Amino acid sequence: MNDLKSYLDTAEKKMKEAVAFLDDSLAHIRAGKANVKILDAIRVDYYGSKVPIGNVANISTPDQRTIAIMPWEKNMFRVIEKAIIDSNVGIMPENNGEVIRLNIPPLTEERRKQLVKDSKNEAEKARVSVRNARRECIDGLKKAVKEGMSEDVSKDGEEKVQKLHDKYMKQIDEVFAAKEKEILTV
Repeated sequence: MNDLKSYLDTAEKKMKEAVAFLDDSLAHIRAGKANVKILDAIRVDYYGSKVPIGNVANISTPDQRTIAIMPWEKNMFRVIEKAIIDSNVGIMPENNGEVIRLNIPPLTEERRKQLVKDSKNEAEKARVSVRNARRECIDGLKKAVKEGMSEDVSKDGEEKVQKLHDKYMKQIDEVFAAKEKEILTV
């Protein structure tokens, strides 16, 4: 019976990771609102090493359409601005000497549709990961039957992994639906 639990635990862990990865991926998709996570991938040169902007500045969202970056050192203004311009964020920074502001432009209808399509692709990748975890678990159970596990236990395990699969597929659908609503809300 311990074998069954280990197969199910492994499958559930992979399914949880797929949902968590989807959640993180969708957080990086700009939906017309200011979200500091769009800056996570940007690295700046800080005394010879590449670090995230959050390590050299305070990042906040004073309103829904603005990200404010307040560097802790004056010499970091140009470095941060250059990193943002060189990145694929697509927003031009504004610097007043104290704060770097990123004004998030409203999305066009065409851009919204493209972002929904990108989000749907991310959700599909997560679904594939969940299906693969289920398949690996079922294949492992079939091998375990050949190695001495009873078929009843194996069938019970297949039913349990299918329930896990359904649960995580529903979570993926909910995460995607929430992101789609966020993107399409004007």
